[in-house]
Order: sequence, then structure tokens, then C-alpha cells
Amino acid sequence: MNRYILNQNIALRSWQLVPYAYYIKGIRNAKGLKKDEFEILLKCDGKTELDETSPLVKHFTENGFISPIKNGNELSKWQRYLDCDNRYFPAINWMITGKCNYNCLHCFNAADNAPSMNGWTLEEAKKLTKQAQECGINAFTVTGGEPMVHRDFFEIIKSIYANGMYVDELNTNGYFLDKAALDKFREIGCNPLIKISFDGLGHHDWLRNRKGAETDALHAIRLCIENGFTVKAQTNVHRLNVDSMLSTAYMLDEMGVEEMRIIRTTESPRWKQNAGDSCMEIEEYYQRMLEFTESYIKTPHQMKIDIWQFLTLFPQMRSYRMRPIEFARSEYRDSMPVCRGNRGMVAVAADGNVYPCMQMSGYYSAKNDYLGNVKMESLRSILQKGKYLNEVCATLGDLSGKNEKCAKCLYFRHCGGGCRALALALTGDKFGVDPAKCTFFRNGWYGRITETLCEWKNIMPMEVG
Repeated sequence: MNRYILNQNIALRSWQLVPYAYYIKGIRNAKGLKKDEFEILLKCDGKTELDETSPLVKHFTENGFISPIKNGNELSKWQRYLDCDNRYFPAINWMITGKCNYNCLHCFNAADNAPSMNGWTLEEAKKLTKQAQECGINAFTVTGGEPMVHRDFFEIIKSIYANGMYVDELNTNGYFLDKAALDKFREIGCNPLIKISFDGLGHHDWLRNRKGAETDALHAIRLCIENGFTVKAQTNVHRLNVDSMLSTAYMLDEMGVEEMRIIRTTESPRWKQNAGDSCMEIEEYYQRMLEFTESYIKTPHQMKIDIWQFLTLFPQMRSYRMRPIEFARSEYRDSMPVCRGNRGMVAVAADGNVYPCMQMSGYYSAKNDYLGNVKMESLRSILQKGKYLNEVCATLGDLSGKNEKCAKCLYFRHCGGGCRALALALTGDKFGVDPAKCTFFRNGWYGRITETLCEWKNIMPMEVG
């Protein structure tokens, strides 16, 4: 007999409907266990004696889950078993402030052109991080507005880590990123993916409505890469800047940016007021992005390209995935959530309201569609039952039951009805069709992409039948 303890990167968790699970430190999503596996690991507390000849004990020792107890070993605060009486959500997308030093023409957080002045006090923020820990939350995406404009930004980051969680991603315009800020991240132990907005060479200032924004963004990108932080560039594309996408991608790749995400600047309430005729139609967007892809793959690159709702390129592996194909047809189940992203991350706005995703926040706000507010009720109660859960736990079966067109479509078991935010933006109906996906499948874009990328591997081919 011997006593064992969980290795420092393992923590056991239980939730409603997910009773046997564990986190690996620094990895957002929990992983499931069988009941007998979980029960053995639960006894690896440094106090309980176990039979070292047990097959499960041997298995978990060999695979780095547990080790024999040594003098002074004990579970950290993060590792202590937590039994949560709410539904499983591993992450929060947290808008710590609606304030911003820019006034971007397309901001999806706004219901109109009025700037958002909402935000979290430090006391409120600390209360939320404590509640998040108690609900089994593991990771945060921190966003705004511009999150670093918050006067208590680093204290909020510290509160996340003080409760055993971590910042997975930071969304920023880059203006406040300097060497001192990066050093503070390191002091806290915070090493997030830094997602910096950059909307094309010669065009960034216009969309961000701020002279000098382009220079500041490029400086921030270089500084982060030089100091060992991983950078993802987030690029809105529209008719005015689409011709700059290729030269922008070449430059970002040479700078060492890991990924460029190109997003069709879409129909947010604010963008509708400001876009004029600069917003591309879906078919036009697909065509221009295919032309971009064809040019980009002609020369070797390292940088991954994620073209929103269209295509992801993995140049280092010479492979790609078409984004409208959410899963293989054989994987489809009616019980799958209508959006796996929404089901895995709680979107919390600057005023405390919760949404299925931040991209939908402006629409919900404009229509006074209230799903819950973590400043007025506990996060636990919101994740136990109510309107928010009804929205994010809606299934593909629910969608097909409310949308006859999707239910009868040959491609539904591939696309799962498409993006709910885009359906809401283009049709005004949460359960409406996503016209972009209909265009993709019905107008032959699958075939055009496979022809263009004929020498690359398609990692999610469409199944016929």
C-alpha cells in the first residue's frame, strides 16, 4: 500500500450532467473520466492509502496523473476537488469595460453610435472571479471596449489568477501595450494569446476612427512578438480594404504573427449606420476571399489564415478546413448544441448582462432581450436554470424543429444550421437560416475551394449521401 497525490497540473471537477471530469492546467476545456477512474483519482489526496498494484493506479502513474507522496506534498488550492451544482462551462468571455480610446465604426458591442460607458468596478470584478471559480470556470477571454483602458486592468487580471484560473486570450487594439505592460503580465504569470486588431495596410485608421491607430497596432504586434508573446491579428474586411489583404498577410507573416483572422465586417447595428456601400455581400465576400487564398498559397508561408465562416488554411501542413462544415455528417446528433462555441463560453458584458456570444450583444441590447445579469444575480443561478441556459443549450433538434427549411436541407447535418449570430443579423430570427451557409452550399463553393486547393489536404471533407 502507498499514498498518492495528483500531479500539480491535474484538478478534479464535477458539474450537473458532467459528474466525472478533470482539468489540465493551462488547457481550457475539461476532459471526462469513467466513474471508477474518477473515484481512484479522488483518493489521490496524499492521505489515502492505495494498492500500488492496482491497474488504474499503475495507469495513472505511468501517464503522469499521480505520483507517490513525498514529504510536504499537498494539493494546491486550484487542485482541490470542486463539486459544482451548475451546468458545465469552462470559460468566460468578459468585457471588463465598454469604454474605449477608439470609436470604431463597426463595433458589435454597441446598439447604435453612442459610446458605451459601462464597466466593472474592481470590487464587482473580484466578486465575479470568485463566483467563476466556484462554478468551475477555468479560463477567461478578456475584452472590451478596450480592456486595457480600465484603470484596474492589472488588478482584475491578478484576481483571475488569485482564484486559480487563467487568461487564455486578450482582445486589444494594442494602444496600451508597451514593455512595462508585458513585464507586468510576466510577473503575474499571465501569457495569453494576444489578439490585436489590424484592418489592413493603409485602412486601419479609418475603421478604428483614430489617426495613428495603424502605427500603434503594428508597434504593439512587433513588441509582443519580440518579447515572446503569441499574436493573432484580427482583420475586418470590406470593399474599401479588400485589395490590401494580400500585402497585409505577407507583412504579418514576415513579422512572425501566428494567425491572421479575416472577418467580413458584418451587419452590426453600428456598422449599418456607418458602412455606406462598403459592406460586401456574402457571394462577393466568398469570391474575394477565394482569390486571396489562391494568391496566398502560391508562395510558402508559416502564418495560419482563418477566413471567417469560409476557410481555414494551415500552410505548415498544407491542409485546410472549410468553416461551414461544422462536423462530419456521420457525427451529427440532434442533441448537439446549436453553437458549440456559445455552449462552452459565457459572454459577460460591461453592464453585467450575459449573452450567447459577444457578437450578438448589440442585437439583444437593441431589442431589450434580457437573459440574465451577473451584477444583479449570481453566476451560479444563471448557470443552473433560466433563459440564458435555454438559449445556449438549445440543440440542433430544437433548431430543425423550428426551422423547416434547415430541417429539409441536404446539408444540415454538415453545417448544423450555421452561425446563430449571422442568422440573427441577416434575418432577425435566432432560429432563422444562416444565408451565408445556404449560399456556400447551394452555389458550389465547396467545389470551387477543393479545385483551388487541389494539392492541399482537406481535413473535413463533405460526405455524400
